[in-house]
Amino acid sequence: MRMRNKKNLIPRMERCAAVQVFEPAALRGGWAGLVPGRTEVRAEMGCGKGAFTVGVANAEPQALIVALEKVPNAMVTAMERACAEGVENVRFIDTDVKNLPDIFAPGEVSVIYINFPDPWPRKKEAKHRLTAPSFLAMYWDILPIGGRIEYKTDQPWLFDWSLEQFAALGYELREVTRDLHGAGPVGIMTNYEAKFHDQGVPIHRCVAVKTKAEHEPLPEPEKKSAQEAAP
Repeated sequence: MRMRNKKNLIPRMERCAAVQVFEPAALRGGWAGLVPGRTEVRAEMGCGKGAFTVGVANAEPQALIVALEKVPNAMVTAMERACAEGVENVRFIDTDVKNLPDIFAPGEVSVIYINFPDPWPRKKEAKHRLTAPSFLAMYWDILPIGGRIEYKTDQPWLFDWSLEQFAALGYELREVTRDLHGAGPVGIMTNYEAKFHDQGVPIHRCVAVKTKAEHEPLPEPEKKSAQEAAP
């Protein structure tokens, strides 16, 4: 469902310009120096309304949290939340995840957060999933050895598929659970996650760690059938 345009979107974003980065490529390789005193850079792939983003920024004051979001109508709420709480160590970028190589240098990001991404359920849409091999290779390049991806979803089938993709590319899987909050709330929740928890929906989570310099070869793209290839 397409999000309805928010009233006065542009003026609202302009009021929060202090936490938005308009030319992220200019900071490639230099993000850690953007905010004094920060010793690491973490990136969130799609921040939504920012409950998780701001929560992590408050909990990890040593880190600069860079949140990517391609839907300004959602991002403006996250930006307003950060400004209202006076959070200094978070920045927002209005961009698509596919632009990561232009934004971050190799090994520049210590942690990547992927929370409840669009599942793209149809098989032919699998390449758009944020845990598809092409995306995992991009994350690999901007992570150092020991860097990690923290991944959460409410979709069991997507979680199992993602575990296969992580392992196939060479990530080491840790902290795999199919019911994160089964014994009570754990960690910082997104807005969606809090709703799912209230509804009794199990949350699936894992940590995927880069433990070596090179990832495994990307799988060969599947050949289209004659029917699919026809104009």
